[in-house]
Amino acid sequence: MKKLVLAVFLPITLLTAGCQSPHDKTTLEHPLFQSSRAETIEHYTTFEEYIVQARQMIAENRHFLTQDFQSEVQANSPVEIRPEQTGSPSKGVLLVHGLGDSPYSFVDVAPALAEQGYLVRTILLPGHGTRPGDMLKVKHKDWIALVDKQIELLKQEVDDVYLGGFSTGGNLVYLQAAKDQDIKGLMLFSPGFKSNNPKVSLLPIASFFRKWGIVGNPELETNFTRYRAMPINGFAQFYHTSRKTQKSLNKKTFDRPVFMVLTEHDSVLETVDIKAMFQEQFTHPDSRLIWFGSTPDKQEGRIRYVDSYMPDYRITNMSHMGILYSPDNPYYGIDGSERVCNNHRGLRAEEDQAHCRAGKPVWFSAYRGLIEEEEDRQKVHSRLTFNPVFNTMMNDLSNVFAD
Repeated sequence: MKKLVLAVFLPITLLTAGCQSPHDKTTLEHPLFQSSRAETIEHYTTFEEYIVQARQMIAENRHFLTQDFQSEVQANSPVEIRPEQTGSPSKGVLLVHGLGDSPYSFVDVAPALAEQGYLVRTILLPGHGTRPGDMLKVKHKDWIALVDKQIELLKQEVDDVYLGGFSTGGNLVYLQAAKDQDIKGLMLFSPGFKSNNPKVSLLPIASFFRKWGIVGNPELETNFTRYRAMPINGFAQFYHTSRKTQKSLNKKTFDRPVFMVLTEHDSVLETVDIKAMFQEQFTHPDSRLIWFGSTPDKQEGRIRYVDSYMPDYRITNMSHMGILYSPDNPYYGIDGSERVCNNHRGLRAEEDQAHCRAGKPVWFSAYRGLIEEEEDRQKVHSRLTFNPVFNTMMNDLSNVFAD
């Protein structure tokens, strides 16, 4: 029996060790890591009621990171944007954020879609928008139930319903579209179809042995649009959505238009395999993929290749989250107020983070892990949080779903 326990527990320990930050009991007593009394929002019949209830829930349960409470509530609240046109819109899109993120993920994408004539709605997944501790008991079935209900509400407003998702949100919208032929198409930004961690299947078991994966220093938290800390249960629920997505794709192809964006240097996804899924399982001829990587700019069949090394922007490569935001975004753009400085680990990590937090010049990239190459040692890298070809991306998206 002891050997069996060790055989199961050892790989779980190794899996979670890679995402651990040093923490002790005192750290975990911080309000960020405690579950609030936030409840799943269920009792509403219109999207307007849903927004009101969500904002109230956030305001009452959030552990605020700044003194600007209004901006924090706004960034995490569901939003509806109506196109500037006469009469009722004929098409709408529901946008679903990723694990640990918020509706702010679509702060640039949403208005661009409204300009294309969509009624745009964003939602807040249960466990999000308040504090990481509220992810301790959340279930992916709660996320699926919310997406399902919001789709039905959107169908009451428009004739043609589209779904969009970032990361885990990409899994959730695909799963709904796979079973609902009324969905006209999908907009997928870094969809989390497959993790690049080979031991990800152990996460549901790991969550029984250890509560927290990523923690960090709560006193340094300033980013109010997403969680940096994350319980292992959150990762486990992501895994469930990923596993269900892969099972569905293995059974059947998807025959409606899909727009997808991936980056070769994604630090959390096996994007080469997801790219193959696009080529093989998403069969509609109008579907398109933008692939940020080390290949020179070119169009090849349904794939646009974009070289993500852009020295004019001090960009080494594209990140998982960077594709979502315009360079002009006031929070995440090239001159934005928020930098993601915890971009690698190792002996020089603290020194580089201090350089980054001080607002000194940096390069931008995906998460770099343990720095080994000499060229990297000569540059300080912040996480890339904007997309230099954002407008091109949105134009390509528009072409996929052109009437």
